[in-house]
Amino acid sequence: MADERSLVLQRQRKLKWRSLDWLESVLMMLCGATLMCFCTSVVCDIVTREIGRPWLWLQEVTSTFFIYGIFIGAAVATRRNDHLFLAAVGDSFTGRPRLLIESAIRLVVISVGFFLTYYGYINFLRGFSSFRMPSMTPIASLYAAIPISGALIALFAFEQLVNGWRNGFEGADEDNEPPPEGVPPP
Repeated sequence: MADERSLVLQRQRKLKWRSLDWLESVLMMLCGATLMCFCTSVVCDIVTREIGRPWLWLQEVTSTFFIYGIFIGAAVATRRNDHLFLAAVGDSFTGRPRLLIESAIRLVVISVGFFLTYYGYINFLRGFSSFRMPSMTPIASLYAAIPISGALIALFAFEQLVNGWRNGFEGADEDNEPPPEGVPPP
């Protein structure tokens, strides 16, 4: 039984390695932090513009938190199987067809993760020749999120693929968490 306060979803537990639970927790905290910082910087941007003293560099900060939040969120959503998957297609099959469809879906996502990693890294290296204004920070600081996210997406899809082959994909879509108090089980 998992701690109720855990950030790691127990749903689809048989497709996850416990050794990566810490990473999911860290990524969820980073998603929350980037969302909070993004919202705070937007409010500060609005307030400073309204009082006639805009902080121009704040738009750089806002876009950085937005971009990192998106790419970190895509990675953690892959681990939670909340994103990038055609889950409804696989759920409608059983046995060997389900294994083939679920495997194909995850192989496509692994490929996408590798492409994000490879081409994101190339883009990151090229980003050292372009600069953000007014701070003159290399734009590579934004592009770094792409290969990191790609590597995490590939890792989490690989994790699900291996565990699905070992434990089967059927029944993985069932929620292992107990229903909220007062709600009867389905």
